[in-house]
Amino acid sequence: MIKGIDHIGIAVKSIEGSLPFYEKVLGLSLLKVEEVEEQGVKVAFIQCGNVKIELLEPLFEDSAVGAFIQKRGEGLHHVALGVRTIEERINELKEKGVQMIDDVPRKGAGEASIAFLHPKSANGVLYELCEKTLEEEKKHGGHL
Repeated sequence: MIKGIDHIGIAVKSIEGSLPFYEKVLGLSLLKVEEVEEQGVKVAFIQCGNVKIELLEPLFEDSAVGAFIQKRGEGLHHVALGVRTIEERINELKEKGVQMIDDVPRKGAGEASIAFLHPKSANGVLYELCEKTLEEEKKHGGHL
């Protein structure tokens, strides 16, 4: 059902202000930056071994990430689990009693289809299901 961890989402006030820590202090490499208007975020993907770190900067204060930062501050936002056939995974989880934030997939960064599980069903952790197109997976060696 789960292929592995696709990425770890970190909410930040500023990608530009946060990147020096990841690049200069940790020695990690920035892969790309993009805006996902539908989610109200600017996203930076950073390579960290076989997992990506996804920095999430809110485009608007009232976006989900903006509200998260206002309430909890910067920090760990979500863990994304790589899946295939995301619709089937959503249905399986719902059949097992998992409350979903997204009953149908929506568009995320990197043209991925995404859906979030409600933290109440996952011991307080926000998990994201993430299905990449085969083209995106091939382009990034099976990751991202």
